[in-house]
Amino acid sequence: MRSARRLPNPPLARSGAVAACAVVLAGAAAGCSTTQEKAERQQARAQHILEARKQRQQHRQKHQSKHENGGEKG
Repeated sequence: MRSARRLPNPPLARSGAVAACAVVLAGAAAGCSTTQEKAERQQARAQHILEARKQRQQHRQKHQSKHENGGEKG
């Protein structure tokens, strides 16, 4: 009785599998960079919001101290 013959992998099928894996990995890498870019934009926006808030608070405190020190004369 003969044992089952194993068919050799055709080089074209192997190349196709390697190409498919490469495409999937490239897509995953592109997705990661897009996610990183989104995170960077979001962090920059948050930083801008915090800086604007700090400036508003400083401006408000500056005007409040002017009013408290000499704003009312009687």
